Amino acid sequence: MTLLALGINHKTAPVALRERVTFGPEKIDHALEDLLKQPQVSGGVVLSTCNRTELYLSIDSHEKAQEQLTQWLCEFHEITHKDLKPSLYWHEGDQAVSHLMRVASGLDSLVLGEPQILGQVKKAFALSQDNHSLSSELERLFQKSFSVAKRVRTETEIGANAVSVAFAACTLARQIFESLKHLNILLVGAGETIELVARHLRDHGVQHMMIANRTRERAQLLANEVNAEVITLSDIDTRLSQADIVISSTASPLPIIGKGMVERAMKARRSKPMLLIDIAVPRDIEQDVEKLSDVYLYTVDDLESIIQQNLEQRKAAAVEAEFIVEQESNHFMDWLRSQAAVSTIRDYREQAEAVRAGMAEKALAAISQGADPEQVITQLTQQLTNRLIHAPTKSLQQAAGDGDLERLNLLRDSLGLNHQ
Repeated sequence: MTLLALGINHKTAPVALRERVTFGPEKIDHALEDLLKQPQVSGGVVLSTCNRTELYLSIDSHEKAQEQLTQWLCEFHEITHKDLKPSLYWHEGDQAVSHLMRVASGLDSLVLGEPQILGQVKKAFALSQDNHSLSSELERLFQKSFSVAKRVRTETEIGANAVSVAFAACTLARQIFESLKHLNILLVGAGETIELVARHLRDHGVQHMMIANRTRERAQLLANEVNAEVITLSDIDTRLSQADIVISSTASPLPIIGKGMVERAMKARRSKPMLLIDIAVPRDIEQDVEKLSDVYLYTVDDLESIIQQNLEQRKAAAVEAEFIVEQESNHFMDWLRSQAAVSTIRDYREQAEAVRAGMAEKALAAISQGADPEQVITQLTQQLTNRLIHAPTKSLQQAAGDGDLERLNLLRDSLGLNHQ
């Protein structure tokens, strides 16, 4: 059994490629089901966020696995091998283990140490549990990664002075506008990222917010918390002209705000500038919007430079966190290797038990037919001894015949002969 991690992220692929390879909520169940049908795959977890798409797998053999799984990913998303391969990374064994631990701990995030990724990893794990697509090794790995992330958060300052994509979006808005207090801000979506944005804006004194979402009930809960107005997605076209800033993050597979919609809004605004920040993957706002005059469109990739300014204080903590990950990864690999021994011991015990049970059955049958019990027991012990030492004896003879003293000494040690 081999553990694998493969995928793309913000470091290896631009947003245009990441949005083509994302697994939306409507695709996850089918993807997990299809993954388990692939040769040698015994378990899988699909992690798909705005900054990464990754597969965590346990496979029975890694022969041709990279080629086959890359081909599966390409076919599932209808993307060419040529387009995907340069951005795809591949980790096996201990590298896969440490990679997941780093991801869960926020050490591989666009925003170093951001906490949202842990919730996303837990959600991906839960979906695999619901779909019965976890192997025991994968389940143990993810549970271990959750505890590692908790340890990193507890024992280091990696989470101090919270920085996130949501925070970066608000920082960008504050850099462009002198004050946010009297601006009208439209938030599209009501998920975790938009919740964080709304709270940041409230903390900066924003008084006028609208929240547009597919389901009004979810948006209303957030609106009550931040004193915002709730509108529907279909209302955006008529209300967009009122927005000085638009921040969008939904799971929609298609853009929600198109170029024509923004053109109409700008005409009504008489070309008063509008800032649009699209932190969704796939994008919520058509890319052509950036061509319009007095319209400023930023995506998640554009936020990276802002985020970099907030990372210095976390670098020392990251060194400590990396040490924890390395330590815990080694512990997990020790456990994983021990599982091979557990399997071997179980097989050896089952083999010995089968021999014992077979001989005991014959001995009892002989006694029941009137044979001398003492002779039966003597014969039983002799035959049992011969059967149990047959394979080790052959191995000892082979090692001696080959002149392999190291193997001979190892066999002696395994049989307890060096401890007498």
